[in-house]
This record gives sequence, structure tokens and C-alpha cells, in this order.
Amino acid sequence: MDVKATAKTVRFTPRKVRLVLDVVRGKDVAEALAILKFMPNQAAGAVAKVVKSAAANATNNHNLDGDRLYIKACYADEGVTLKRWMPRAKGSASQILKRTSHITVVVDER
Repeated sequence: MDVKATAKTVRFTPRKVRLVLDVVRGKDVAEALAILKFMPNQAAGAVAKVVKSAAANATNNHNLDGDRLYIKACYADEGVTLKRWMPRAKGSASQILKRTSHITVVVDER
């Protein structure tokens, strides 16, 4: 049974979150959390939080064995983009796009 958890509007770009998700896809939950703990990327903390949430959903809501869970699928979609302006020369301004992500993790029992 597929159990999923989602974090919406996380302030990391989807491109950088996907780098982290590619490392843990297909791994056991315990192994993935150990890998994420020592990753240098800042997005690893947000991904670890979603993985823990998905594992908790599986054990508490669906009565699956927590030791046999693995990450079946994980992906980062683009969330809302915050638009900001930076002053430039001669009274003009340039746009800054602060991107966000929707992180989804699907776990299943082996």
C-alpha cells in the first residue's frame, strides 16, 4: 500500500531539491534518513522531515511495519514563485524570483 507525505511551499528551488531526492530514491527509510543527516545540502533537512512524516503516516495510519519501509517514489514539483525587485542603476529595477517547491515522498512496505 502506497503511503505518501507532502510538504508544500518549501523555500528551496525544485532543481536543488531534486539533487537530494535522487540520492535517496529506492532506499530503505532508515538508510535514507542516515544519508540525509550527513548531506551538505540545506534541502536535505526538509526532505528528511517529509520522509519521517511519510514513515509515521505508514506506521500510525496504515499499520505497516516501520522496519520494512522503503522510499518507492519521491519528487519535487514547482510551487509558487515569490517575485521581488532589486534596485539597479539609473532608477531601474530588475526582478528576483524566489522559487519554492512541493516535496512529495511515497513509501511502501517491502
